[in-house]
Amino acid sequence: MPPRAPAPGSLASLRPLVFASSRRPGYNRTVLFRPRSNRVFRLALLPALALWISSCTVPLGPGYTIEKQTVQVHFVPGTDPRIAVDANYDLRNSGTQPLPSIEIRLPGPRRFRVTQLRAEWDAAPLQSEPPSEFVSRPRDTLFVLPVPWPPRQGHRLHLAFEFGRPVGEASQLNFAADAFYLPAEGWDPELIPARGLFGSGGIPPKKWELSVRVPQGFLVHASGREGKTERAGGENVVKFTQHPGDHYPFVVAGQYTATRFDSAGQTIYIWTRTSQEQAALQQAQDSLARAIRAYDAVFGTRRKDARALWIAECPVAGSCVPRLSPAMTRLLLPENVTIAEVASLDSVLVDLSAGFPGFAVAAAPSLAASWLGYGQNPAFWEQEPPISALPIFAAALGREAIEGPQVRSEIIRRALASIPLGAQAQNGQETHAREKGLLFFYALQDQYGQQPLANALRDMIQARRQRGFNLDDLIAALEAETHQNTAAFVRLWLKHPGIPQEFRARYANDAAPAVTSSKEMLP
Repeated sequence: MPPRAPAPGSLASLRPLVFASSRRPGYNRTVLFRPRSNRVFRLALLPALALWISSCTVPLGPGYTIEKQTVQVHFVPGTDPRIAVDANYDLRNSGTQPLPSIEIRLPGPRRFRVTQLRAEWDAAPLQSEPPSEFVSRPRDTLFVLPVPWPPRQGHRLHLAFEFGRPVGEASQLNFAADAFYLPAEGWDPELIPARGLFGSGGIPPKKWELSVRVPQGFLVHASGREGKTERAGGENVVKFTQHPGDHYPFVVAGQYTATRFDSAGQTIYIWTRTSQEQAALQQAQDSLARAIRAYDAVFGTRRKDARALWIAECPVAGSCVPRLSPAMTRLLLPENVTIAEVASLDSVLVDLSAGFPGFAVAAAPSLAASWLGYGQNPAFWEQEPPISALPIFAAALGREAIEGPQVRSEIIRRALASIPLGAQAQNGQETHAREKGLLFFYALQDQYGQQPLANALRDMIQARRQRGFNLDDLIAALEAETHQNTAAFVRLWLKHPGIPQEFRARYANDAAPAVTSSKEMLP
């Protein structure tokens, strides 16, 4: 699979954000961040060295190339449905030495129940052993080759396995006899670079094929560019051509009833396993349209090549688990609503066990990933506080756009109640960092206005598209927008643990109003 984009704040993403204003941020960096040593400067040369190495036409160490790759997903329905995965890789040793083995990252047992696993090297079975020196990577499996693989020689690797439904109370991928999904990242095999100095390999070709074989009558949505559909044995085989820009492959398929509507330049597909009343569908469409307009206003429009969204009903109620923690979910949503799972850049899966009326409220928070995640912001879920709370803040804005401005005070009070008075840091870390980060963005609204903060966020995200962003970028964008020095305000929130007393007192009264100044309201 393609390598991950650099996380915000990593050495590969430390390029300053440039705005129309030429002023440097006026905050005290020594208060916000630990001082960097000279070692960082030396480490900063590593990406340049890696780029020079990758540009060499002559290999410098052990490695191999994937010349051709195909992956087929075959859904087999019945009383005990299963998903069969069959992958073929045409490989060539492009390195400087023979390779005695090949390492593969398989689907993890915590998320998937894998059965019937087999691996073949030119149709001959491969034996596996866990790589003991990589104990921190339990998904990695080392397959020993029958004979060392000489340089310039080509071979075919075949991997096959099945996903079964979870047994007992295991929280693994679940699916029904008439619907299933495979989320982006984690389900498909990942070939690991060869071991050794300057080892290489495992990068898929620039174009490869994912095919999905399902019973006739199934709707199929998957990553890549959809090609022709073939019929075979009462089934449909839908082919999708994958490119590097498609990121991790995913599949959503089933006997769904489809509804399509357009809003604010977006095409939204709603897939449900049962037909819904037209009035309920219209209400959901109107609610989703309001959330989309709010996301566009605050985070900017999505990429031009990502102008459609899929919202599908979860195949099994209760099995589509969101990336947000249960504690954060309780802050954002009513008790009877379960937040949707992000299946991919453009797809979410909604649990409708509580009924269709909560459909849009459950879907809107996860749709924030389409504006903030993947191509917009690498390491969407892996940032440092307080920026790590931006996805939660985006989810809150989505619910507020659907249900009204009273949601704002409700979420703030819930977050305040979860942080005790006199909260302390442990081992240098806030014990309620996500909740405090969420309140930090609301405090920015109060201090500078909703619209100025929205403008700053939009400018930051668009300027740092596909490169990630951090607190430095947010402060620079906010100062460029407001022409104010934000150093004192940021210090007030981040230097000491807990919540500033002035902010807590402002929302202590249940009747505390939301921001009322007209300059602070979103359009």
